[in-house]
Amino acid sequence: MGLNLRWSAPNARGTPPAARPATTVTGVAVEEAAIDAALVERVQAGDRLAFDLLVRKYQHRIVALIQRFVPDWHEAQDVAQEAFIKAYRALPNFRGDSAFYTWLYKISVNSAKNFLVSQSRRPPLDDVLMDDAASQSDDRMHESATPENEFLREEVERTVLAAVEDLPEDIRTALTLREIDGLSYEEIAQIMNCPIGTVRSRIFRGRDAVDRRIRPLVEG
Repeated sequence: MGLNLRWSAPNARGTPPAARPATTVTGVAVEEAAIDAALVERVQAGDRLAFDLLVRKYQHRIVALIQRFVPDWHEAQDVAQEAFIKAYRALPNFRGDSAFYTWLYKISVNSAKNFLVSQSRRPPLDDVLMDDAASQSDDRMHESATPENEFLREEVERTVLAAVEDLPEDIRTALTLREIDGLSYEEIAQIMNCPIGTVRSRIFRGRDAVDRRIRPLVEG
């Protein structure tokens, strides 16, 4: 098809600044959604340069998202490029029922999962709330860098991982979209095809389950 995706590669050893969680769909993010919609219209009218702008805007965020499923940086790059190609081919049928990034998010996650299936591999353990849990434990231990507290911090991280892994898939997905990807409740509802109230309930239940698992450690 002759599509040339121009990559501005991030550092392979870390998450690039552009991969920070998205702002909720208010204020500046509403303006960003309007810009995306305008670019999508230009692509649908045959302007490939407009799609190149969308790639440049979201490539780092999409690679970071895919690396949650495909940790190898080079493989994640390949999967991300495939996801953008799929998005480009599907754009003529994009009706704008959701934000462009929400739509692209679905395509990217499905591409990552399909890649893992093709390689007979399973997704890695979710790292949801890892940093937050470690931060909470550090605060409650008065940021004292003793061997005992370092051991406790690591134990909290392991407990969070296990707690998230034990969550039902729908709750784990909602919690990940909120805490890791920083999506709004509205965006999560669109991705999961459920009411906003259901999203709120799932996230509350997920947070509560994780909190109950780590509470004995940080309060003990």
